[in-house]
Amino acid sequence: MLPSFPRPCVLGSPLAASFLPLASGAFPAPLDEEWPEAEKAEKLARGAALKWASGVFYRPEKLEGLGHYRRRETQRNSSIQSRLKSTVQSYLEGVSAGLEQLRSAAQEVQSVCQDLGAARWALLDSADHFQGLQQMRELMEEHVQLASLLHGQHLLEAHVELMMVEQLRDDILSQLHLRGLSSAQATVLSFFSGLQDLNESLAKQLWDIVGSSLRLVREDPVLFVTAVRIIEREEKIDDTLLLEATFLPPGRPKGWRQKFYQVLQDTITGARFHTPCMDAEGPGLAKHLAALQKDIVSELRVVKDLMVQCVPAHYNILSVCTATYHQALTSHLQEILREDLDKQGLFLLLEWALRVYHSPEMMGHPDLLPEVDVSALDPLMSSELVDQTERRYVMKVKASVFEWMQRTLDVEFKEWFKEEEPETDHQGFFQSALPAIVMQMLNENIQVASLITDSLQQKIYNMALEELEAFLGRLREALVQCGKEHQQDRAVPKYYISHLLAVLNNNLALSNSVSSLHPDSACREVPASLQAALDRMQKKAIQLLLEELLLDLQPLCLQLPSRKWLSGSQLVGSMCEVIDKYAKDFSRVRKPAFTLLLAESELLVANQYLRALLQKKMVCKSREERGQLCHRLLQDATQLRELFCSLGLDRSQQSLEAVFALRELICLKDPALLSLEVLGFITKYPDVSDEHISTLLDIRGDVSKEVRHVVLEMMAQHPQVLPEGYRPIFSTILVPVQELPFCLRKGKCA
Repeated sequence: MLPSFPRPCVLGSPLAASFLPLASGAFPAPLDEEWPEAEKAEKLARGAALKWASGVFYRPEKLEGLGHYRRRETQRNSSIQSRLKSTVQSYLEGVSAGLEQLRSAAQEVQSVCQDLGAARWALLDSADHFQGLQQMRELMEEHVQLASLLHGQHLLEAHVELMMVEQLRDDILSQLHLRGLSSAQATVLSFFSGLQDLNESLAKQLWDIVGSSLRLVREDPVLFVTAVRIIEREEKIDDTLLLEATFLPPGRPKGWRQKFYQVLQDTITGARFHTPCMDAEGPGLAKHLAALQKDIVSELRVVKDLMVQCVPAHYNILSVCTATYHQALTSHLQEILREDLDKQGLFLLLEWALRVYHSPEMMGHPDLLPEVDVSALDPLMSSELVDQTERRYVMKVKASVFEWMQRTLDVEFKEWFKEEEPETDHQGFFQSALPAIVMQMLNENIQVASLITDSLQQKIYNMALEELEAFLGRLREALVQCGKEHQQDRAVPKYYISHLLAVLNNNLALSNSVSSLHPDSACREVPASLQAALDRMQKKAIQLLLEELLLDLQPLCLQLPSRKWLSGSQLVGSMCEVIDKYAKDFSRVRKPAFTLLLAESELLVANQYLRALLQKKMVCKSREERGQLCHRLLQDATQLRELFCSLGLDRSQQSLEAVFALRELICLKDPALLSLEVLGFITKYPDVSDEHISTLLDIRGDVSKEVRHVVLEMMAQHPQVLPEGYRPIFSTILVPVQELPFCLRKGKCA
């Protein structure tokens, strides 16, 4: 506003005339006539004195104190006169000083009046120039009105007035710029300094409106449309000024459209994704993701159905909001993944990002299609992040699977030592719940992973096989520990053999079920390492069972060969009874484990029989003894072979044929033909050694050194190679070391 100037005071004015006598030193003369009030006051004083005197001296005796009263009144009058004189003197001095000040003031006033008169004439000369400021005064009044309009949210009217004031300012600044009067711009800017505050106030209200746009387009779209219209006006002004490129006023370009996008994006991001740290466990994260899903779909529907109609088409407001939600979710998911999520949380996050996000329940919602399309945007989770998250999930699942498997193994180990047999299935085969628990656990995790991606399912499948292989190793160690405790006391566990048979059936069940875990039904191949672990487990269980069988057979085998046995002992019959007893127990095992167990038992029996025979406890002294030995070998081998055939083991699978072949070597009547017979023998049984053959020749008791030498020389000339798939028989049989004859120095050995 313009300053209001005081009216000029000139020499001819009344004010100046009133001070002229003072300035010239003229003062009013004293008054000679007496005041009538003084005379009246004197009369009143006299009357009051007489009244007082008459009241005091109305009795004669009172006159005696007249002198006293006279002295007192005389003193009082003297005191009063003294004070009056002092007061009058002080008053006179003050009056004198005041008069002096008045004279000085009169001189100063006269000087000021002269200066004001000169200023008046100067202002009158500049009256035409001041008329040009009238428009400025009017604009300043409008400036004040603008603030009122803004306060009342009359935004369009306020913006029109604001543009007019800005245009005037910009025109003035442009003219000054063109004339090179840059120094004067600061003065103009200071005059329009309040304009910046109005701009900021208007902008603040606009951004508040934009920040509440999702609510306003439903409740009061007019206010939001008004804000967009103002933003578009400013954008046009920016574009015009940028095209001219001659002069950019202060604060231009405003870039309010870009600010509109920024505020909208910040609002979306801040409202949904700058939340306090949620629970990293599954339930809390599930609730958070469900809320995000619901809110994002709801808000995008508002944008698609309502906000799009409130803004120009070139705003692409739906695409902008979709991209904003997408980018904000990308950052938000990365922030969540920085937490130590459990396996449920990781699964929920993967499922939500890879399945739910694109499903008809969210971005593929029928109410959003086809306008909302996130397929052109970057993935919500990059392939690297997905792979990293899947690996984290696999590690969490692996830890859980290990814990459950170890718990299952602990329960199984305790079951072995219970005072009861293991459970059986409907066919009477021993079993336990271990295979079902393990396979169900692994299969469920693989199936759950299939709900996310094929890569995650494959990772879980590989992990499951690794854990199953490790579990079989721990199960085998537990079985070994159980076997050690049983060796110390064969009564513990009470049903040791039954539980070993259950382990075999469990191993077979696991082996048959592993292929069903593979995600591809067409690929049922069991990995070699896992198959090896299953085979080791089966081999260990069979080994422990055969050790039990061996412990019962060894006392009988120690009596072979002997004269008593040669003369018709029932040792082999007793062996058959032991074998048959174990075979009945073995029948509680499913095929092919039963067949393998039976074949291994037959191999053990054949091995022990041959081992006892090759200990060279007996040497035939005559042809008759060799005949008896051959007859006994034939009877024993036949009895054992028939037993195993009756148990279901085919003759082609039996190793007892080696006993028949060995018998032929002993029964050969002509020792000269031994080299040919031995050649056929070692061809059929390539693991037989020189020591084995030499021991057999010793048992015959009729082989000369020359024949022995020929036989051994023939064996040296025909080394044998074990064919693939050959079951060794003799390689595990150790024969007694022959004692070398004592030789003197420089002498010949016998």
